[in-house]
Amino acid sequence: MKKRYVVGALAAVGAGGWLAVRRSDGLESRAGRTAAVARLGGRVGRRQALHRARRVFAGAQRREALDRENELRTAADVADALGSMKGVLMKLGQLASFLDDGLPEPMREALATLQRDAPPMSGDLAAQVIERELGASPDKLFAEWDDVPIAAASIGQVHRALTRDGRAVAVKVQYPGVDAAIKADLANTAMLTQVVGLAFPGFEPGPVVTELKDRLTEELDYRLEAKNQREFHEFYAGHPFIHVPAVVDELSAGRVLTTELAEGVRFSVVAREWSQEERDLAGEAVYRYVFRSIYRMHAFNGDPHPGNYLFRPGGRVTFLDYGLVKHFGRPELDSFESMIEKIVLHRDSAKFRAVVEDTRLLSRGAPVSDEQVMEYFGHFYEILTDEVTPVTHEYASETVRRLFVPSPVTKWANVPASFVIIQRINLGLYAILAELGSRRNWLRVAHELWPQVDGEPSTELGRQEAAWLATRT
Repeated sequence: MKKRYVVGALAAVGAGGWLAVRRSDGLESRAGRTAAVARLGGRVGRRQALHRARRVFAGAQRREALDRENELRTAADVADALGSMKGVLMKLGQLASFLDDGLPEPMREALATLQRDAPPMSGDLAAQVIERELGASPDKLFAEWDDVPIAAASIGQVHRALTRDGRAVAVKVQYPGVDAAIKADLANTAMLTQVVGLAFPGFEPGPVVTELKDRLTEELDYRLEAKNQREFHEFYAGHPFIHVPAVVDELSAGRVLTTELAEGVRFSVVAREWSQEERDLAGEAVYRYVFRSIYRMHAFNGDPHPGNYLFRPGGRVTFLDYGLVKHFGRPELDSFESMIEKIVLHRDSAKFRAVVEDTRLLSRGAPVSDEQVMEYFGHFYEILTDEVTPVTHEYASETVRRLFVPSPVTKWANVPASFVIIQRINLGLYAILAELGSRRNWLRVAHELWPQVDGEPSTELGRQEAAWLATRT
C-alpha cells in the first residue's frame, strides 16, 4: 500500500504563509499563487538537496568531509539559513508531521517545500552556545561530549554526552538567532492573520493567531520546556509503559536543555518491521498517553509527531519534546467532556449542537440542520464503536478533509483558540495510528480514560495502568 501522511492544523498555517508571502509580491490570482508555491525551494533547500545527492556517490570518508562542509559554522550562517526559510514559517513547516491526499493540492505543494531542516550547526558553534548559556565549554561540563548531533529538533539539535557522575544524557542546543527570527515573524500580526485566513478559508483567524503566537513564543524558552517536561516526568513516574526522560537541571538553561538519554527504536522501524501485535500495543500506548494526559493531567504536548517517540516491545514508549505544551483549564475540559457526553455516551443532536455553538466551533444559528452538524463533527468520534476497529489511512485522510475541504458546515465552522492544539492532536494522533494500522476497541479504552466514565480495564495495558494508578491514591 502506498504510504500516506497527514498534516497537523498548525502546520497547514505554515503552508498558507508561503501563499501570503508570495501574494504580497503581486501574485493576486489563485493560479499565480499555486504556481509560485510549486516553484518554491530556496537556496537552503537546494543546498540540502545537493548535499544529499553528493553523499549518495561518496565513500565513507568523503561523506564525513561533505557533512563538515555542509555545517553552519557561525551565528551569521544560522541567521542566513533561517532568513531563507522565513523564520516562523520554517518552524511551522517542521510541525507538519505528515502529508496526505486529504489536503488541497496548493497546500500539499507548499508543505513539501516547508518540510526541511536547516543544515546542522558545527560542533564548535554548538559548544559556543553551551558555554554562553552554562558558563563553561562542553569538555569541562561533561565527562564525554559528542560534537556530532544525533538528532535535529525543530529549533535546535541534540548531542549525546556523559555527565561527570556517569549519566548518559541528551543535550538539546538551540540555534543562535532562531528566537529573534521567529519573534520577528510573530510580531507581524497582519501577516499571520493573512496566513491563517488562507489556510482556513472562512474560519475566524483571530483566535488561531493568538494561540499560535502564545505557543510558539513559549517554545523558544528551554527553561519553560524543562518545567513542562518535569511535570510530565513526575506525573508518569513509575508508569509501566509510558516513559518521560528526567531533566538534568544543573546542565540546562534558556537555550540548552539536558535530559536523560532515552533508548528505543524509531517510529519508521515499528511501522515497517514490527509485528501487527506490537504495532497494536504501540498505538494503544500512544492513545492512552494522549488522553490520560489531557483528561487527568490537564495538559498535552501540542506536537504529536512520531519523531518525538521511541519504542520498545510490549507497548513501552518514551515521549520526547515538551516545548509546545498546552495546559487546559476547567472550562475547556468541561466543553470536551460535554461533547463526548452528547455525541457518544448519550447521543442527542440538539444538545450536541448547543455545545459546539457554545464553544464557538459553530456559528450560532448557522443555516444547517442538527443532523448535518452531527454528521460533520461525528467523524472525529467514528472509531469509538464497541468492537475492535482498525484506524485506517482513509479515516485519517477524511479527518484532514473535514478541516480543509469546504462543506455546508465548514462555511459556518471556526477553530477557537482552545481547539487549535486539540485539532493538531487529533490529526497527528490519527495519522500515527493509521500508519501503524492499530486495532483496538477504542470505545472501551476511551471509557477508561474519560473521567465521567472511569471504566474498568479492557486490555492488558489497561490492567497494567490500573495497577499503577492504584499506587498513586
